[in-house]
Amino acid sequence: MKGKLIIFSAPSGAGKTTIVRQLLERGLNLEFSVSATSRSPRPNELHGRDYYFLTIEEFKNKVEAGDFLEWEEVYSGICYGTLKSEVDRICDAGKHVIFDVDVIGGLNIKRQFEEQALAIFVQPPSVEELRTRLKNRSTETEEKIAMRIAKAEHELSFADKFDVIVVNENIEKAVIEAEKLVHNFIA
Repeated sequence: MKGKLIIFSAPSGAGKTTIVRQLLERGLNLEFSVSATSRSPRPNELHGRDYYFLTIEEFKNKVEAGDFLEWEEVYSGICYGTLKSEVDRICDAGKHVIFDVDVIGGLNIKRQFEEQALAIFVQPPSVEELRTRLKNRSTETEEKIAMRIAKAEHELSFADKFDVIVVNENIEKAVIEAEKLVHNFIA
């Protein structure tokens, strides 16, 4: 495989998706690895652009067929995973793969690709700030936010297992820091 892999992981609401989107526009020869999920699309999300939306049965069939590089049941009945075919497609096109994946998925990819991958953990300045960001999205119920906060508190304990931590207190500064890290890695 020619391309390098850049993994961004973080608790939901930490800013990893915003950072990844901005890096894709910076001329770094990156292409986004679209993850698969068994959850329903949110408003404005499109199949094949934001995620490959699969039924739980389709997802399980792909797991059994060995089609995933990594996958996890993140919440009860809601799975996320990285399709091997997606990574192969991007690398075969001569590009570097950029991932926006959950913490366990990011560590699993890093473990498989070691020096070919850079694993970046995006950390919120605090759990309270994370809660505020999730509420400001206005996409989820209080119950879902509480679920995400509980998961985030657990995920934060894995930060030191990543190659580097970017604290996202200010999104512009976090993007600049991430861009330098990625540029140096792929250079």
